[in-house]
Amino acid sequence: MEYLPDCRARMALDLLANTWHGVVLWALRNGPVRPVTLRGRIGGISDKALAETLRRLEHNGLVTRQRYREAPPRVEYARTPLGESLLGPLEALGDWADRHGDDLLAAQDGVS
Repeated sequence: MEYLPDCRARMALDLLANTWHGVVLWALRNGPVRPVTLRGRIGGISDKALAETLRRLEHNGLVTRQRYREAPPRVEYARTPLGESLLGPLEALGDWADRHGDDLLAAQDGVS
């Protein structure tokens, strides 16, 4: 089987290869959230990285941005049905990482 440049599996893997995409989608699993709340839920993400990630996820149809016309202005992000469809695979990947994380760290340290 050839993996063509426009292969759908490559497209999906490329989407999840970004460090923050899966983390942000998972952080949105319980409903709409403001960016400041997301930053509090996600350790180590900068404001710039969060803003870029949310824009990419919105561009790919995985999240929506809701702007409220209030003073001060308020914005919330939520998963779309397409974004929701990734929660199962993300949970499976998280379970795998939980089961095999020690093995990965040992391999990286050169311990067999």
